[in-house]
Amino acid sequence: MTRLLEGKVCLVTGASGGIGRGAAVVCARHGAKVAVSARRVAEGEETALRCRKEGAEALFVRADVSRGPEVEALVQAVVDRFGRLDGAFNNAGVMGVIKRTHEQTEADYDATMDANLRSVWWSMKYEVPAMLARGGSIVNAASASAYLPIPGSPIYSASKAGVVGLTKSAALEYARDGIRVNAICPGITRTPLIEDVIGGRPKKEQYLTSYSAFGRMASPEEIGEAAAWLLSDLSSFVTGVALPVDAGQVAGERLPK
Repeated sequence: MTRLLEGKVCLVTGASGGIGRGAAVVCARHGAKVAVSARRVAEGEETALRCRKEGAEALFVRADVSRGPEVEALVQAVVDRFGRLDGAFNNAGVMGVIKRTHEQTEADYDATMDANLRSVWWSMKYEVPAMLARGGSIVNAASASAYLPIPGSPIYSASKAGVVGLTKSAALEYARDGIRVNAICPGITRTPLIEDVIGGRPKKEQYLTSYSAFGRMASPEEIGEAAAWLLSDLSSFVTGVALPVDAGQVAGERLPK
């Protein structure tokens, strides 16, 4: 296995489980020193432990990345521990409630936008200064829903489209500083959140997997590999991209009728 991130210091937010945990473990396998962040301490510590089992040096910092002071303290903790920050995967986010637009409340809007969009802005605001001296790579978690919205998730879709906009703007702003900024747009991925949505209902799972041309969901590690490539020097000429990692979902290969 090629160790894409050998010697790099990488931060993964939203690392309590799912894609965040999968990406953190993948970064560890690729040779990175990994800092992981989450709101839930036990789950975050478990992710850090799994990274250590891959032979990586790992740090857990509890933080709510929708709150600016906590993000500032998180990035500072990473720099204090490792001396620098080379890469960040801003993955924290929520699905939000499933309701039609007129049924959504202001509280629904605020909760989803804070977790999915405000968190990315705060993260980049404090990650960029930590990278200005040496350059680096930032990867933001958007979604295939940014391009192909799912009915019943209007605020979620809007928040992820906003992540794409933030990503492209920042990519242009910091290219001459040696900082690359990209996004990944995962399709349906087998995470605890999706398992809750399915709720053991085979027809629900069949409906979700019909979005995939492969007829299956992604694993969190498959999404993590895409993030690791964008964090690595192998993608040195890539910036401002929102990369679908979705088995053809955006291409419309096998969408539900």
